[in-house]
Amino acid sequence: MSLTEQLLSTLDAGRDAAVARLVDWLRIPSISAQPDHAADCVRAAEWVRDQLLELGFTASLRQTPKHPVVVAHHPGPAGGSKRHLLYYGHYDVQPPDPLELWTSPPFEPAIVQGPHGQRVVARGAVDDKGQVLMWIEALRAWNTVAGGPPCAITAVIEGEEEIGSPNLAPFMAANAAELNADVAIISDTGMWDIDTPALSTRLRGMCFVQLDIKAASRDLHSGMYGGSALNPNNLITKILGDLHDAQGRVQLPGFYDGVPELSPELRAQWQALGFSEHDFLGAIGLSVPVGEKDRGALERLWARPTADINGIWGGYTGAGSKTVIPSEAHAKITFRLVPGQHHEKVFDAFKQFVNARLPADATATFQGGGASPGIEVPANSEFVKAAQAALADEYGRPAAMIGCGGSIPIVSSMKDVLGLDTVLMGFGLEDDQVHSPNEKFDMRCFHQGARSHARLLAKLG
Repeated sequence: MSLTEQLLSTLDAGRDAAVARLVDWLRIPSISAQPDHAADCVRAAEWVRDQLLELGFTASLRQTPKHPVVVAHHPGPAGGSKRHLLYYGHYDVQPPDPLELWTSPPFEPAIVQGPHGQRVVARGAVDDKGQVLMWIEALRAWNTVAGGPPCAITAVIEGEEEIGSPNLAPFMAANAAELNADVAIISDTGMWDIDTPALSTRLRGMCFVQLDIKAASRDLHSGMYGGSALNPNNLITKILGDLHDAQGRVQLPGFYDGVPELSPELRAQWQALGFSEHDFLGAIGLSVPVGEKDRGALERLWARPTADINGIWGGYTGAGSKTVIPSEAHAKITFRLVPGQHHEKVFDAFKQFVNARLPADATATFQGGGASPGIEVPANSEFVKAAQAALADEYGRPAAMIGCGGSIPIVSSMKDVLGLDTVLMGFGLEDDQVHSPNEKFDMRCFHQGARSHARLLAKLG
């Protein structure tokens, strides 16, 4: 029996024990956003630290201004591969509210039957405790079969991802020498479908702006002043209504400067995936796509920038009627960015766009917030190719090379702070209900994810 076959056989034999460990970890309500759960975050960090200690790692909790980071190291075999891999994950979870929508308590993991076999339902099941434990189980198999991993491993598991990782980049910068590696490996993304693995090679970034428009010195009676006084609600909706033209293109000056076109090869790959936008929208009760009319669905979702109003308010919003012209109006806007765009330029372009439409007697202020660049992972790197080969071996078909419409700020931090590219090899499914009630993780994905990570280590070691 080959080494890889021994690893896979060990994982298969230990499947029930791995699920039991996952259930144990999921019971800890490590909600990073809520101060009442600070001790639970420490418990979750200690739990995963202890798992790595069992596998021959040196591992410890490193304090940050909020929740601790787990850092662990294994030197790999003496005289073995000189490659050094950095595995990243997070042990914190989102708040489970609204609780009444859960079919079982969010921190009492339930193993239930689904269309693809058993699944575990709990907060954190797929995001990210289940996906972290996949690669820990792969390391466990390597420890059992070979006495340890085939190359040097560093693990970084943080507790603030669900609140924006405010302390992770400073922590990495302060410990850059210790965290030096050849590549980062993250499982916090998804597959194309239950049968088709995927590697995410593109991530959109983000630019957030809050717009505040002020006119009169106080709220006004709409009967006494309507028809004469400027209404900030009317103004802000008119300005934001100009954000897109009839073809769905964003109208900020220079917005598309630097936005690359897809290569014919990548466009053909995405077309071959057979994505149904009709079904995609139908699942959320919609039927008509929006966005740039001359672009394909996956191109719009993965490789084109967007502008969206996330919240808008002003004046009276309570029950019943209160006939006022408000003195102020507000909106929150996010721009999803692609590689080649810069959030500072987009922020300045939005200010220019608004100020050009601002009449006398109105003033506008702009507040910035979360910002991150779009990321493209080199698809031809030796590490991505190794991941492709590992996934093809496990699933018997090529991995889809996909994009991700959302942002994963840690990927840009890995590049900016540590100089590392990232392999994004995730095993979540579209129906996992991440951040929603009844979050779940299919046991088939959990098990094949662990097997895939074991195979990847074999390829790289």
